[in-house]
Amino acid sequence: MRSPRRRARELAVQGLYEWQLTGAGAAEVGSHLAELEGYGAADEAFLKAELAGVIGEADALRARLEPLVDRKWAEVSPVEKAILLLGAWEIACVPEMPYRVAINEAIELAKRYGGTDGHKYVNGILDRVAEAARPDEVAAGRETERKPRQASGPRSRAASRTKAKP
Repeated sequence: MRSPRRRARELAVQGLYEWQLTGAGAAEVGSHLAELEGYGAADEAFLKAELAGVIGEADALRARLEPLVDRKWAEVSPVEKAILLLGAWEIACVPEMPYRVAINEAIELAKRYGGTDGHKYVNGILDRVAEAARPDEVAAGRETERKPRQASGPRSRAASRTKAKP
């Protein structure tokens, strides 16, 4: 079972797809989404914030994303555009959400709805968005990854059987 936020993101991708094709506003897109099966399982407030945020910031988000894509923006599939815009908005405009959560959620959306290996494409681009938008958080995350992990818990049976003799 998907979480209410995951379901909201899935609906947001569908809504952003519609928005790209029709130019409808966030409220109109939201009303169309409300008619879909599974809408009640979504976090409605989160969905509305996502739609309004992405559509409202679309030009700025596109300006962040266009230099990072490997082709013309018009050649990026509408599904991948929707996922990239959503992920970039969460990274750039929702500082209380850890950037890794935004990237991981976008990867999952791309695996489910995007083209073959679209998740790798989304991951690479959103990593660079995060580096530019949240350099301190990204650097702190990388520093944590580099620290060696200490073993925790009881020693293994083999280690406990081989005690050093005095």
